[in-house]
Amino acid sequence: MQQERGRAGALLTIDLRALRNNFRFLQGLLGPAECGAAVKADAYGLGAIPVSQALVAEGCRHLFVAQLEEAISLRAHIAPEIAIYVMHGSPVGYEAEFLEYACTPVLNSLDQIRAWRALAVTKRQALPAIIQIDTGMARMGLSRAEMKAWFADASLTEGIDLRYVMSHLACAEDQLDPMNQQQLQAFQIFLTHLRLQYPSLKASFANSSGIFLGGDFHFDLARPGAALYGVAPVAGQESPMESVVQLQGRIIQTRDIAMGTTVGYSKTWKATQPSRIATVAVGYADGWLRSLSNCGVAHIAGIEVPMVGNVSMDTITLNVSHVPPALLVPGALVDLICPDNTVDQVAKQAGTIGYEILTSLGPRYQRHYVDV
Repeated sequence: MQQERGRAGALLTIDLRALRNNFRFLQGLLGPAECGAAVKADAYGLGAIPVSQALVAEGCRHLFVAQLEEAISLRAHIAPEIAIYVMHGSPVGYEAEFLEYACTPVLNSLDQIRAWRALAVTKRQALPAIIQIDTGMARMGLSRAEMKAWFADASLTEGIDLRYVMSHLACAEDQLDPMNQQQLQAFQIFLTHLRLQYPSLKASFANSSGIFLGGDFHFDLARPGAALYGVAPVAGQESPMESVVQLQGRIIQTRDIAMGTTVGYSKTWKATQPSRIATVAVGYADGWLRSLSNCGVAHIAGIEVPMVGNVSMDTITLNVSHVPPALLVPGALVDLICPDNTVDQVAKQAGTIGYEILTSLGPRYQRHYVDV
């Protein structure tokens, strides 16, 4: 492993201890509500299998993915008593695969509900599911019209073992946005109607940021994702989450350039004085976004260095003029994501959000898991 890490162009270290600490912290905020985990998109780029296994070992019993293929890949590594929910529901005609791989659909439309009910009738058994309702995001889930149709025809869900009803917050990271309370009120109204038919029906509403909106948003099951992986859950506030990710790229070579020399494609940066430039083996093919050109930073032994020139497919260039030459040998590691330059700080430099930074991290990184 050490040899592989030595020859890789960049090293992505995932701290499973910090991940588990973040899970325990969020569970503590939730009180009696359960803390699940969103492990979709390969656990936000960090590896769904090792991340899920660490979370399950910490007590997580509910895992959420987006697509059926993600659930199938994960199920082989996760005990059958751990629920895996597929938030997109079933692809048309593939409902039976949910039974084969012991995963549970989130039903988002009347068509999905009818198809799941039809399978239950065929199998002559109650089949588990979550039903999602749209409380204002206008993305997925039953619309108001579909909710009315459900209220008018209780037979729609006959044969369905309804585990939870859920919805999704649109603006939870902004605690002052009035839409949070509007969605909460809509969810509570729908839930009151549903409990006339399902008196013990459980509910799931809060994502990472929703947990920090307070107990009214917690219900029975929360579904944090980004906060588990170290992304700040509340806009404008210092993050209480531990950093989970460290990204380091290797120096390929350095060169001294004269004043007036341009660096990189399209000549977007010109040296205003003699400078030393280090080329590092990370680029936009690795998910290091091109929008970081001329505005990103890196750290070498704690020294902040600016990214200069355009991000290329396979490389970035750094102005290392003030770094001791002994630290710039070929193969030396440069910190790109670290405590001095967190996922959220990188996102701000790139003009995006921490979610995109994490989920863009590419397959060429040598992933290394630590748990100490």
